[in-house]
Amino acid sequence: MALAFLRSALRVGVDAILPPRCGGCGDITDTTHAVCSDCWAGLRFITAPHCACCGYPFELDTAETGIETRDATLCGPCHQKPPAFDRARSALVYDDHSRDYLLRFKHADRTDLTPLLARWMFQAGQDMWDGADLILPVPLHRRRLLTRRYNQSGLLAQKLSRHTGIVWDGLVLRRDRYTRSLGGLGPSSRKREVGGAFNIDEARAHRLGLAGANIVLVDDVLTTGATANACVRILKRAGAMQVNLITVARVVR
Repeated sequence: MALAFLRSALRVGVDAILPPRCGGCGDITDTTHAVCSDCWAGLRFITAPHCACCGYPFELDTAETGIETRDATLCGPCHQKPPAFDRARSALVYDDHSRDYLLRFKHADRTDLTPLLARWMFQAGQDMWDGADLILPVPLHRRRLLTRRYNQSGLLAQKLSRHTGIVWDGLVLRRDRYTRSLGGLGPSSRKREVGGAFNIDEARAHRLGLAGANIVLVDDVLTTGATANACVRILKRAGAMQVNLITVARVVR
């Protein structure tokens, strides 16, 4: 009882000095790691109906937009050429509003946005957590990690591990080859750029029980899927049974 009172008093004191602020505009809010009503209205959260595989949102009823299979509704691209990952889910549509959050998170040292973004991802990936054995972030090459000082996907993976109780690891999947920024590249160029860039630490994989594992791969944005697919192929080659992908946002064309 005394400890609870002390924590409550400490929280009130901290809020008085450093009041919680909106993760979007910076205005003072009632709770920590939240957004104000105006910023909330600008965010486009992805909800059903969407592709059962890649999570692409359907604007119309699935009967009009998707292709019915015996198990679920797929978008056209997933029906024609399924991705390497088993499922993908994203919290937000990647647009001007969500892009602002992600740019600040990745390039402006706004690591304080981690709890907010991870909570949205946790909710978006509700159908992924049951049965998952391991959470892995898409890795950065050491050269980029040196300049950025943190892997944004690693921060999200760590927070998602706390939400779910699932073990996370940031070292078993490696980015051994430096790649240029994929921004502005088309699907084919992206695929060529990341081809052969990733590898597995086999000794660590053995300790983690990677063979036969159900893995959730964490990244910030899903664009063409080139990076995620390259990671998934390496993980499945190392024995992973299932690899699902969760991102903060995804491009919708």
